[in-house]
Amino acid sequence: MPAISNTTRSHLDWLESEAIFIMREVAAECARPVLLFSGGKDSCVLLRLAEKAFRPGKFPFPLMHIDTGHNFDEVIAFRDARAAELGEALIVRSVEDSIRRGTVVLRKETDSRNAAQAVTLLEAIEEFGFDACIGGARRDEEKARAKERIFSFRDEFGQWNPKAQRPELWNLYNTRVHAGENMRVFPISNWTELDVWQYIARENLALPSIYYAHRRDVVRRNGLLVPVTPLTPPREGERVENLSVRFRTVGDISCTCPVASEAADPQAIIAETAVTDITERGATRMDDQTSEASMERRKKEGYF
Repeated sequence: MPAISNTTRSHLDWLESEAIFIMREVAAECARPVLLFSGGKDSCVLLRLAEKAFRPGKFPFPLMHIDTGHNFDEVIAFRDARAAELGEALIVRSVEDSIRRGTVVLRKETDSRNAAQAVTLLEAIEEFGFDACIGGARRDEEKARAKERIFSFRDEFGQWNPKAQRPELWNLYNTRVHAGENMRVFPISNWTELDVWQYIARENLALPSIYYAHRRDVVRRNGLLVPVTPLTPPREGERVENLSVRFRTVGDISCTCPVASEAADPQAIIAETAVTDITERGATRMDDQTSEASMERRKKEGYF
């Protein structure tokens, strides 16, 4: 069979090759890595990349999800089914457990638990001795994420200092860590939201149903469409509307909002994404709207 010319490779082929190289680098250089899998679209892409990197063998790392206890039911059901389908070990650690231990204290039950995930994640890293956590963060999601390296060093307290990261020249990565330190590794850091959806379409990847257009009760609040749930009930004076919406990103119910959309398949979402000028977190996350809960502050404290 003739060799494939570089000119015949698409940009997705290049991104895929880079991500597979990074995953294999983690497997070769790190003693105890783990892949963070929430059931979200980016982590579904990571699973496909891991399949291409390591099948027909087993993954050289388990999967892990830090569950806030306030996730959408559709996503949790998909997470469990996908892990079972692959036959890979899935570790679940819950913010609820940290609350019971007293390591997480919330002001009230309905508070966003996104920031509290950092505590549970660091506890899980210590419990299992993980030295590298592979995740689906991308540089285009939020300005703090753009400061990350692909191999992002965390100190013995699990904290991140954007000014103390290692150079990554010529795709050479320094994975050395001392006991207690760890890396967060982002194989799709150079991908965009559009790249992710194009890859989902190309690979025909299954996703939780809430990524596609569906009818849902929402209220309009601070420029966002807030889903009406027991955790996010309407406030006085707000009018409930039943709209066609989809989620661009999925997370804690208390802070994740859908966007108005009729896009019911990947191609329709690709068309929408190609013309949007608002990042997915900027359009959908209530807890990213204030400096008090800024992504950068949370990341410095150990948030993924």
